[in-house]
Amino acid sequence: METGFYIDGQWVAPSVNRELEVINPADETAFAVISLGSEVDVDRAVTAARAAFPAWSETPHEERLAKLEALAEIYKSRSDEIAEAISAEMGAPMSLAVNAQAAAGLGHIKAFIRALKSFKFEHSLRDDAQEEHIIYEPVGICGLITPWNWPMNQVTLKVVPAVGVGCTVVLKPSEIAPISSILFAEMMDEAGFPAGVFNLVHGDGPTVGGAMSRHPDIDMMSFTGSTRAGISVTKAAADTVKRVALELGGKGANIVFSDADVQKAVRRGSAHCFNNTGQSCNAPTRMLVERSVYGEAVEIARETAENTAVGMPDQEGRHIGPLVSKSQFDKVQDLIQAGIDEGARLVIGGVGRPEGFNRGYFVRPTVFADVQNDMRIAREEIFGPVLSILAFDTEEEAIAISNDTSYGLTDYVQSGDSERVKRVARRLRAGMVQANGAARASGSPFGGYKQSGNGREGGTHGIMEFLEVKAVSGWPMPE
Repeated sequence: METGFYIDGQWVAPSVNRELEVINPADETAFAVISLGSEVDVDRAVTAARAAFPAWSETPHEERLAKLEALAEIYKSRSDEIAEAISAEMGAPMSLAVNAQAAAGLGHIKAFIRALKSFKFEHSLRDDAQEEHIIYEPVGICGLITPWNWPMNQVTLKVVPAVGVGCTVVLKPSEIAPISSILFAEMMDEAGFPAGVFNLVHGDGPTVGGAMSRHPDIDMMSFTGSTRAGISVTKAAADTVKRVALELGGKGANIVFSDADVQKAVRRGSAHCFNNTGQSCNAPTRMLVERSVYGEAVEIARETAENTAVGMPDQEGRHIGPLVSKSQFDKVQDLIQAGIDEGARLVIGGVGRPEGFNRGYFVRPTVFADVQNDMRIAREEIFGPVLSILAFDTEEEAIAISNDTSYGLTDYVQSGDSERVKRVARRLRAGMVQANGAARASGSPFGGYKQSGNGREGGTHGIMEFLEVKAVSGWPMPE
C-alpha cells in the first residue's frame, strides 16, 4: 500500500483515508492501493510550498542546477523501476516503457538542465536602453496536474522547469497511474531538494484538482489532460486570477500528398497512430490522402493494422498493450461503433477485444476509410488505436479539412515538394507540424492552438511558462 503523501519533505498520512485500488489494465486486477486526498491535504501541501518559496526562489541558480543534476543521476539509476511501474499502471509494453516512457523523463531533465544553464535571468532591454533592466522571476507556488498516458514525460515537463527557476510545487499525478510519481517523489527527496519545494498529493480531479485550482495561495496551475477537464481548471482558477497553462487534446491531421513516398508515409503514420495504443494527444489520427493514391493508402494502412500485434505489457516486443482503464475501453468501443453507424467503411478491426483476449482492456487496431470530417470519429479525440482516412483533391481542400477541427496540437505533412511542405506548414492552425517523418528536436516547444490549450512545454519556452517578467526603469549603470 502506498497511501501516504509527500508533503514538506516527508511522507505523511492523509487527513482522511480514502483508499483507491490501482488497476493493472492487462488483467483488471489491483496491484497497488493509494489514498485519495482532500482539500485539507492540499492546504497542508500549499502551506509547505509557500513556506519554502522565499528561500528556494533566492537560492543561487548554480545550487538549484546541482539538485537537478543529482536528480538526473538518480533517475537514470532507477529508470528500470520507473519503466516497470508505468507498464503495470497504464499498460505500456516493456520495450515502450523503457525506451520511450521512462526515457522521456530522463531526456527532459537533461534538456532542461542544458536550457537553464544558458538562460539569462537578467538583461538590459536593448543596447540603446541599458537603464531599462529586465528581470525574470519565479511565478511562485505552482499546482501541477499530470495525466496517465505519458506519466514521467509530463511530470518532468512541469516539475523540472518549475523548481529549476525557483518555484515550489504541489503535484497531483493521475490517480489512475500514480505509482511512477511516487518513485519520482522518492528521487526528489534523495536528490536533496529542501522540504516544501516539491510536494505530492494524490486525488481525483474534482476534489484535489479543484482545491488546487481554487486555492488563493497557488499562483499558477499547469494542467495536462482532456479539454473538458482543462476548462474546469480554468474556471476554478478564474476567481483568483492565477496563471493557467493547459496542454489538452488533439485530433492531428496527417496530410499525404501523391508526391510523397506513399508507402513509407502511410506505414509510418498508421504506426504512429497505434503507438502507445493510440493514447497520445499528438497522434496523427486523421489521415488525409490525395485521391489519386487513396486506394493504395487504405490498403497500406490495413496491412499496417493487421501487422500490429497486441500483447501483454510485461512482455518485450513491438506490440501494443491495453488501454488504461475500463472507462477508456468503453469510450473507444463506443466511438468505433459510432464510426460504423455513421457510415464510415470499416477496413479492419472493429468493436470487441482482439482474438485470444477475454479480459483486460485490449482493443483491436482499427482503420476506417471513406470518413467524412463531420463524423464523430473525425471530430472527437478517441485516444485509442483508431485511424480515420479521408480523401482530398487539392492542396487547398487538404488545408481546409485539417483546420476544420476544434483542436490544433500536431499536424503532419508528407510531400516530396519542399516548397509545398513550407507552404502547407505555415497555413496549418496547429502548434506543431512534423514533415516527412522528421522527429521533434530536444527542447522544441510542445503545445497547441485552439482547444488544444495554451502555453508551451519543453526547452526555453517551457522555462518561460514558470517566470514573471519585471521591467525596472533607471537601473543604475556601472560608473
